[in-house]
Amino acid sequence: MTILNKTTAELQELLHNKEVSVKELTEASYARIEKTDDDVQAFISLNKEVALNRAEQLDQEPMENRGPLFGLPIGIKDNIVTKGITTTAASRMLEDFVPVYDATIVEKLNAAGMVSVGKLNLDEFAMGSTTETSVFKTTKNPWDLNRVPGGSSGGSAAAVAAGQVPFALGSDTGGSIRQPAAFCGIVGLKPTYGRVSRSGLIALAPSFDQIGPMTRTVEDNALLLQILAGLDAKDSSSSPIEVPNYKAALTGDIKGLKIGVPTEYLGEGVSEEAKTATLEALKVLESLGAIVEEVSLPHSEYALPAYYFITSAEASSVLARYDGVHYGYRSENAKNLDEIYRKSRAEAFGPDVKRRILLGTYTLGAGHYDDVYKKSQRARMLVAQDFQNAFKKYDVLISPAAPTTAMALGAEEADIVTKYMSDILTTPINLAGVPAISVPCGFAEGLPLGLQIIGNHFDEATIYKVAHAFEQATDFHKRTPEVKEEN
Repeated sequence: MTILNKTTAELQELLHNKEVSVKELTEASYARIEKTDDDVQAFISLNKEVALNRAEQLDQEPMENRGPLFGLPIGIKDNIVTKGITTTAASRMLEDFVPVYDATIVEKLNAAGMVSVGKLNLDEFAMGSTTETSVFKTTKNPWDLNRVPGGSSGGSAAAVAAGQVPFALGSDTGGSIRQPAAFCGIVGLKPTYGRVSRSGLIALAPSFDQIGPMTRTVEDNALLLQILAGLDAKDSSSSPIEVPNYKAALTGDIKGLKIGVPTEYLGEGVSEEAKTATLEALKVLESLGAIVEEVSLPHSEYALPAYYFITSAEASSVLARYDGVHYGYRSENAKNLDEIYRKSRAEAFGPDVKRRILLGTYTLGAGHYDDVYKKSQRARMLVAQDFQNAFKKYDVLISPAAPTTAMALGAEEADIVTKYMSDILTTPINLAGVPAISVPCGFAEGLPLGLQIIGNHFDEATIYKVAHAFEQATDFHKRTPEVKEEN
């Protein structure tokens, strides 16, 4: 266990008592990365000199000016733009892209006094669920280096689990925070759509994408969301709804709270281990006074095709800007404008990105727009209505965050039923735009399992209340992987 496995409260006490400095915490993060990242491969790039200079400046700040996350190291997923620091989206297309501005959330982290130590690996343009499609490296799961960390925020999840940083930012389009959080045994929240600014996020599907916090504990997660959340004039989808005090919701009192368990989320394809861990977690919540009942989300079967058609259509649209002319990679083999377009995209985009572009272009084509795209949007509305109806009766819904533990690196595609359940557990949440969190709820053969807690729009506070109560009644979050340190 490293000093960076300590909670925010513990780290702040050390800083307040001057037992450790901001610079020493930052150095501890880089030391841990240096000793473990040859194996874990979580970071694409580090900004050590800039971070240490900033840490020295922060050490001069008076105690009365320091907030709850002041001076703490954080890693940032490499599809979030950072001024003066290469931002690649794990793609050859952007391997030399150095932004001239910070994303809004990076500005907020800076204002809070946090220290960004580097950029974290992901699936190319956030398209994937294993972090194996990155053009730069393949991130490993700290619990078993022969397993994937999940994706697309696999680098973020692995860095927190390995004790390299206590906080990381991820982005979630269809489960890309919650699934890797489950695989790596940490806490990961996908906020309500519009709760956190997307300004400065390299888009995959703009009507789905959300940036969210990835941490070791629920309280730390709530503290980080407190910084990230809020209206941003630079993001037209950002919500003006007031941000509550999330830490105040962590009372541990869930007596009388009503929990719905979607029957569609515990069907064939969910492993016995994941199902058992979820049912045992529900017993814990019942023992704390919650009321648990089954509920049906009848249109869940439409979620997966609707998700893939709509997100691919949006991806096809947003990726059109990467053409070798405006910015990004340009082929050296092109002899005219037409070849610049074709060869630059062919050489710089990976196969998964190309597949999404092709499917999206097909979906938006004149012969398919009505039959495919419009019907997918109608299905999206039906899925959202299922959640609206459920939240008229229940405070939260609960399911597994993933149907199995982490799969092996380079493994063949999972059987179709398991793959279907993996997507069906997470994509409907993004279709509806509601928030959901994954928290550790058990282990199977030494690998973590995650519990997904789903809330109503802008009701992250209730999600945190339930997640924190469960966390305090169990000890799954206290277990950490043994990552070999290189000499």
